Formats: sequence, structure tokens, C-alpha cells
Amino acid sequence: MEVEIQRTADGSQTLFVCEMDEHYHSVKGAVTESAHIFIGNGLNYCEAKEVRVLEVGFGTGLNAILTLQEAEIQQRCVRYTSLEKYPLSLDIAEQLEYPRLVNAEYADYFMALHRAVWNEWVNVTPHFFLRKLETDFTTLEIKGTYDVIYFDAFAPEKQAEMWSQDIFQRMYDCLAPQGILVTYCAKGVVRRMLQAVGFTVERLPGPPNGKREILRAIKKGQEV
Repeated sequence: MEVEIQRTADGSQTLFVCEMDEHYHSVKGAVTESAHIFIGNGLNYCEAKEVRVLEVGFGTGLNAILTLQEAEIQQRCVRYTSLEKYPLSLDIAEQLEYPRLVNAEYADYFMALHRAVWNEWVNVTPHFFLRKLETDFTTLEIKGTYDVIYFDAFAPEKQAEMWSQDIFQRMYDCLAPQGILVTYCAKGVVRRMLQAVGFTVERLPGPPNGKREILRAIKKGQEV
């Protein structure tokens, strides 16, 4: 995919996909959005001592580097599986400034995420393990159970096949009891599909100066 690097309102960058007329992150603040939705209301809401995260999809690596940073700060083990059908070139990744904006100490780790081999587990830091899968959720044979899902696909009007009830059913099935799904999209139709497959869904305030609401969905149930 042809992409352009663009600046967002909080000073961080996003990518614009020309043929889709779509951005990877909010133009009102890429880092602000990701930190609020996926870290604040996803990872940090999870009580598991060792967290198994499934990200849909890897994109710029922003969610991954924020999660890596949080894993090191908390000294909590995170096993991070990320799906990406269209990996970025290393040339584009090297132009992104996320490490400088997040924490300069993590600059080398950011590129290590992008250089990590595909389809294998890589121990990036003492507390962060990464497995990138070059695929998408529509064709993935799911193996394993997850505690948190970062659902960060392109918007429903741009990637409709990723926002179906069947997709949400598969996500529900691969979550552990009390597992969490977080997404930036708070459309009523998405909320109703999540509820239809069994999730308890919360509308939460969106990031500052960004979307008014986001969604967090919980798989209720008892451990067996």
C-alpha cells in the first residue's frame, strides 16, 4: 500500500493510505489516542499478572511500543501477538518519531519490533515477547487464548469485512473469561454485534480532543 507520513494534532505522526483515503491513527492525536484506548482502557484494565495480548493489526507499531514501555515500567510479562496483512517497509518505519515522543530510551526497541522476524516468538525485552503474524483475522486459524484484544482495524466503511458478527464471535471465543476487547469505534451497530455474541459492552469517554466515545467489551464468565 502507498502511504504518506502526516503530522497529527498532538505532534505525533500517522500514516495516510492514499487508495483507501484513510489514516492509521486519529489525526487529532495518534499517540494520545493509542495510549488512552489500548493502554489505559485495555492493558491496564486487565488484572492478569502475565498478559496475553492480540492486536489487530500491527500497523505502525505504535500500540506495540506503548505496550512494551508499559510492560517494562510495571515489570509485568506481556506476550504480544500482532496481525498485519500489509507490513510497512523498514524505510517508512525508520521515519516515524514515536520513540522520541514516547520515551527516547525505547528508540532501539521500536525498530527491533519492526525488524523482528515474522511468525515466530521474539524476546524483545525482559518483559515483552512479540509474535507478528503476516495475515489478517478473516483467514487466521486461531490458536491460543488471550486476555486482551486491541481491535485496531481500519474503519468499518473502509474495511467492512473486519467488522462482522462472525469476526466478533471468533474474538469472543479466543478470549479468556474476563477477557477484554477495546476499540476506537463506538458505532451502535458495532456495540450491538458485540453484545449479540455475548460481550458485556461499556461506552467509555474517548481520548482528549478526539472521539467522544470508545468501546470496551468484557467476556464475562468463571474460570474452569
